[in-house]
Amino acid sequence: MSDAVPVDQVVVALDVGGTGMKCALVRPDGVAVRTERHPTNAARGPAAVVGTILDVAEGLADKARADGLTPVALGIAVPGVVDEARGVAVWSANVGFRDVPLRDLAVARLGLPTALGHDVRVGGLAEARLGAGRGTGHVLFVAIGTGIAAAHVVDGTAAVGAHGAAGEIGHILVRPGGPRCGCGRPGCLEAVASAAAIGRRYAELADESPDGPVTAAEVAERAAAGEPLAGRVWQEAVEALADGLASGQALFDVATIVLGGGLAQAGDRLLVPLRAALHERMTFHREPRLVAAALGDEAGCLGAALLALDAARVPDHQEKQ
Repeated sequence: MSDAVPVDQVVVALDVGGTGMKCALVRPDGVAVRTERHPTNAARGPAAVVGTILDVAEGLADKARADGLTPVALGIAVPGVVDEARGVAVWSANVGFRDVPLRDLAVARLGLPTALGHDVRVGGLAEARLGAGRGTGHVLFVAIGTGIAAAHVVDGTAAVGAHGAAGEIGHILVRPGGPRCGCGRPGCLEAVASAAAIGRRYAELADESPDGPVTAAEVAERAAAGEPLAGRVWQEAVEALADGLASGQALFDVATIVLGGGLAQAGDRLLVPLRAALHERMTFHREPRLVAAALGDEAGCLGAALLALDAARVPDHQEKQ
């Protein structure tokens, strides 16, 4: 009996952020056949956000059926602390969730098998199976933006942890006595090397900033142009990132580290010095391949779809090796 998937099957996938949600209908082979974006409007409160999520998901399922497609599952990615086993959004500052049984609410509304995942873990899942880590088996996906978080993916499965909090690499201590992190402890990687931290550090050291806050991307550009202060701040961040990634490699021994998030948009301005700094820190550990993410902001949606397909046990959604 063939395991071939009917070509009309799709999964409804939503990647929910504090500002907007990226949505798609995704085939079991990982190809999005329809994409949409909708505002989250988190300021309206968590109940309103849940209502929007369910409305958008139901609308996509209806559009799929109108186009002759069959929705077979629903995948939702949200930020914060996520209990994937129970399908509960435990806590999210960005969206205001506290113990929201999102999976059960979605099943009751749409009647589809539903999976709820953490936004960074599902992004890592997509990069490991379909993107820059494809075919390498052991992948550490590190998202560097306002904060820093990671996903450890082994043979296409992302580790969740005993309490749903695996992958918080941003809270590795890299600079004892350094800047205080949002978690309350000084010296976390996130407090030194996130995009927000880089802009903040530059502003602290600069005598003046007449044009308003300087972003990490602008610091990278100024460093590349030879500005000494920007070069110093950028190098500090690179060294801290290398320390964090070296710790990650000592723990996980991955084949590939994939960098995503806003800071990865710096490309070789980040990757070239970071590869050199990571190389210096390797002793007996095998040096991982260090690459930029390939899927951009589609990773969350695609990963949510993959998670849902796994939960629904729809075959043939793994990448071709």
